[in-house]
Amino acid sequence: MPSEGFHVHGAHDHAVEHASAHGDADPLGGRVAVLSAVLATLGALMTFAGGDTQAKAQLYKNSASITKTRANDEWNYYQAKGVKHNVAEMGAALSRGAPSEAFKAEAERYKKEQAEIKARADKLEDEVKEWDARSDEQMHEHHRWALGATAMQIAIALSAIALLSRKTWLLWGVGLVAVLGAGFGGMALAGL
Repeated sequence: MPSEGFHVHGAHDHAVEHASAHGDADPLGGRVAVLSAVLATLGALMTFAGGDTQAKAQLYKNSASITKTRANDEWNYYQAKGVKHNVAEMGAALSRGAPSEAFKAEAERYKKEQAEIKARADKLEDEVKEWDARSDEQMHEHHRWALGATAMQIAIALSAIALLSRKTWLLWGVGLVAVLGAGFGGMALAGL
């Protein structure tokens, strides 16, 4: 600043200048700052992992919905073939001779097609169950990550309260909540 200028020092400026000039750095402030940075990093990683698992859960649920629609289409097709099968059997029952034999052959063809369609529909129904189960697993993991990240945020807030109030005993609470958050993160990693 130019020498002819006017400069007002605030309390913070004075404290920073005094600490740097006299070596009176606040050891509690430095420790809490490092602790908060570590907690914020862990919380950010947990938030990322939680978002990833949530996105996978939504993807799997969408796949289940698409597969369910395909299964419903197959069941509709199955019913249509059933109607044709019934009409062919009725035609066989009402006619005599060659037309009756043609209707019987047609009825058998529809019955065979129905069996093939049913097999495809049943397979699709099984796929729906698999997609739903995968989605549920991902949502369970997501909740663990979210709980871990939330605990880390609470621990950061507690560390700020400890620093501002100068109550070092609050750091025990910070550690307890951080360990709880790390526990939820460990459960998510372990798939529990």
